[in-house]
Amino acid sequence: MFIEPNISGERRGFIEVICGSMFSGKTEELIRRLKRARIANLRVEIFKPKIDTRYHEQQIVSHDENAIVSTPIESAQTILLLASDVDVIGIDEAQFFDDQLPDVCDQLALRGIRVIIAGLDMDYSTKPFGQMPKLLAKADFITKLHAICVQCGNIANYSYRKVATPTQVLLGEKDLYEPRCRKCYFEGRP
Repeated sequence: MFIEPNISGERRGFIEVICGSMFSGKTEELIRRLKRARIANLRVEIFKPKIDTRYHEQQIVSHDENAIVSTPIESAQTILLLASDVDVIGIDEAQFFDDQLPDVCDQLALRGIRVIIAGLDMDYSTKPFGQMPKLLAKADFITKLHAICVQCGNIANYSYRKVATPTQVLLGEKDLYEPRCRKCYFEGRP
């Protein structure tokens, strides 16, 4: 990613979105970027939705068990209250946040903060998920990651739910979901 130098010296914020299917490495990439920001002595705050307790209540944890401490919150507006005197904000599982998240990210970027967001762009039924479409539209930089299809080994872009339940939000891991390519996803649907 190339960022144009700022000649005026004024700090400019921007929004980065990391998206893709389950098991594509979104959280791993978010953690990597946040750790690099800390190495650069930037002040970093990290947030995740309070409902996501799959691996740990207060850490963001990738599927390969890479972890970084975060603050679990219930509403996006809380980020504005807790994000004073920071350079970089990380937000994981953005699809689970309320409809205020895109505006909150705009406000943070206008304050000169680098905002890095990770989330599923589609739910298990291939529909745009939560606030991700709005965040993708507002993003200055987008990274789309892919998993590997467990059925055929091709590039996977879909999160296939292995259990039949109509609810959109069903927290789970490999017990409930697997990455699939387009062909294997649609061939496997009931």
